[in-house]
Amino acid sequence: MKIQYNTDRTINGGERSQDFFSSQIAEELSRYESQITRIEVHLSDENGKKEGRNKIVCLLEARLEGRKPIVVSNQSDTIELAVSGAIDKLKASLETILGRIKNY
Repeated sequence: MKIQYNTDRTINGGERSQDFFSSQIAEELSRYESQITRIEVHLSDENGKKEGRNKIVCLLEARLEGRKPIVVSNQSDTIELAVSGAIDKLKASLETILGRIKNY
């Protein structure tokens, strides 16, 4: 499972941050590793340099083998919470979609 990390110009997307979030995503989604070919992480700050709540957006796009991509997003006050919330949403979506496939 390849993880591609993208940020807008207002978020620090340094190698250290990428490694931390990539390992968190890989660990949380390890159960689905055989079905996922790539995860794309998109982080952005909705307000730019302005202050505000729920301004960080994390969009996760999971590319599944032989299926259409699954996209989820989460907004929060911090990057950590935005990524964590998006991971939870993606796990729920994967469980639903892959669970349906197993039942057929």
